[in-house]
Amino acid sequence: MSTELAWFKSSYSDTEGGECIEVAARPQVVYVRDSKQTDGPQLTFTAASWAAFVVYASGH
Repeated sequence: MSTELAWFKSSYSDTEGGECIEVAARPQVVYVRDSKQTDGPQLTFTAASWAAFVVYASGH
């Protein structure tokens, strides 16, 4: 089994170098990083915390 993370950007991100993040998910953990500094620091969240943030951010 590969331990490499599959990172993705929001469909709202553009290619003009703006402020973008990338997200990679595992069953229990979600990783977040700056798309311009892929070797830089990463934030980690529990899957439940990330889900709560997404609900809050979407306004539902």
